Amino acid sequence: MSHKIPLVIGIAGGSGSGKTTVAQEILNRVGADKIAYLQHDSYYKDLTGLPPTLRMNVNFDHPHSLETELLIKHVEALRDLQPVEVPIYDFATDSRTSQTFTVEPRGVILVEGILIFAEPELRKLLDVKIFVDTDADVRFIRRLHRDLTERGRATESVIKQYQTTVRPMHLEFVEPSKRYADVIIPGGGFNTAALDMVVARIETLLK
Repeated sequence: MSHKIPLVIGIAGGSGSGKTTVAQEILNRVGADKIAYLQHDSYYKDLTGLPPTLRMNVNFDHPHSLETELLIKHVEALRDLQPVEVPIYDFATDSRTSQTFTVEPRGVILVEGILIFAEPELRKLLDVKIFVDTDADVRFIRRLHRDLTERGRATESVIKQYQTTVRPMHLEFVEPSKRYADVIIPGGGFNTAALDMVVARIETLLK
């Protein structure tokens, strides 16, 4: 091999479990300059051409709503030390913007998303798989707060989506994918002891 292959780490868990908090802690402790960070949320399919009535019925918590094939290509490119152009998704309009942002190759590739362990081809690329495990009531409260403050959603809309798609898809895809995890972190980003061990392991693997 002419170069050292980057370490690929996956962080999964239910919506609102604290995946992003864990990812940010790893970025802060290991060093953002050493990590190429990819979020599965960036790869939602563009629904611009879909009528509003049909768009309202799209199941955003099903694997088919995401362009995982593109994410896989980007992980493979970063492993080959090639930069990638990541889509920018607008959650207020359910559309992919015309803009992208560049992610440069680093010694660690950090991939985060609720469904990344449910995708066999993506799972094969992950050297370390971390599942963030948080109680359902805590996850719902966090999701409600996020959707109201960051995504311009109405309370009734968030509750309806949780009941009709988020919870059923969690039980069908996310929760069963926990069995593929190498490490399970209860309590998310506030579990200092677990984060200490994860970061120490990453730093050891990097060395």
